[in-house]
Order: sequence, then structure tokens, then C-alpha cells
Amino acid sequence: MNAADRKEPFSPASLSEAYTVRRLEEADGKALLALCRGNPLYYRHCPPEPTPESLRGDMAALPPGKGPEDKYYLGYFCGERLAAVLDLILGYPNDQTAFIGFFMMERSLQGAGAGTAVVRELAAALQRQGFRSIRLGWAKGNPQSEHFWKKNGFRETGVTYDAGAYTVVVAQREIG
Repeated sequence: MNAADRKEPFSPASLSEAYTVRRLEEADGKALLALCRGNPLYYRHCPPEPTPESLRGDMAALPPGKGPEDKYYLGYFCGERLAAVLDLILGYPNDQTAFIGFFMMERSLQGAGAGTAVVRELAAALQRQGFRSIRLGWAKGNPQSEHFWKKNGFRETGVTYDAGAYTVVVAQREIG
């Protein structure tokens, strides 16, 4: 499914009733860095530690065959406060799949269902757009990530790959 084939234009603002969702900009770098540094367990399993430079690189990184029009590096805001970050690639690895490259909730919001609510709203919005599945990966051996994604309906595909400092376990959830 190409951008032109979608039922309606993709709108980050439609992804949540609880948060204001918009693309993150370089001006959001300080808040993004603080959110990421507040989650040290993630970076123990997925080094290196975040830096302003590495986060700028993440905001622009694209998989093969995808362009900037397919990438949404999103912030979920509660008022002025950055509550979550989501890196979403539409139509990857195939036209019927959306790919989550990164998702992280602000630490004080974890463990209370906020992340699960974000994923539930995201899945519903992507399904309305005509996507049939969501794919992602977690670092093998990271119990927090594995538990969260499995709890949210993602199942291991049997595919893993070497990311250098860690092994990525590829998982997918069917939504349509």
C-alpha cells in the first residue's frame, strides 16, 4: 500500500485520545534525551546510551526502500510534557505492515497501562488505514521489552538478526 492508496491521509493527531501526538522536531531534542535517559534498563540491553547526536540520527534513519514520507518519529504529549516517543514506518517491510522502530514511555508512566493504551490506539488507527499487521523487534534478553510486547499481542516470528551489540528478536501482531 503506497501513501496514495491509503483510505485517508495518515494523521499523527488521530493516534490518541489521551495525548497530543505530533512529529518530533530538533527543538524537542532536550525532552527526548531526558525521556530516553530516564530508561537506563533499555540501554543496558540496546547500547549505546542516548546522545543528542544518536537521537538526531534515529529521527532520520530509514530502512531500505523507504522515504521520509513513510517515517513518523512521533512524540506523545500530555500538555507540554513528552510522555512517549514512537518511531513508526508505514508500509515496511511490506505494504500491509507498519513497523515500530522504537517505542518508549516516560518512566513514571510505565507499569500503569499507559503504554498498552498507546499500542491499542495505534493498532486501531493503523487498522482503519488498511494495515493488516504491525512488526517490531526487541533485544533478546531484555525481559521488560519482551514482556510488554507479548502482553500487547506480538508474537515472535522466528526471525532474529545481529545488531552488533545485541540480537534482535522480530515479532509481529496481526490487526486486520
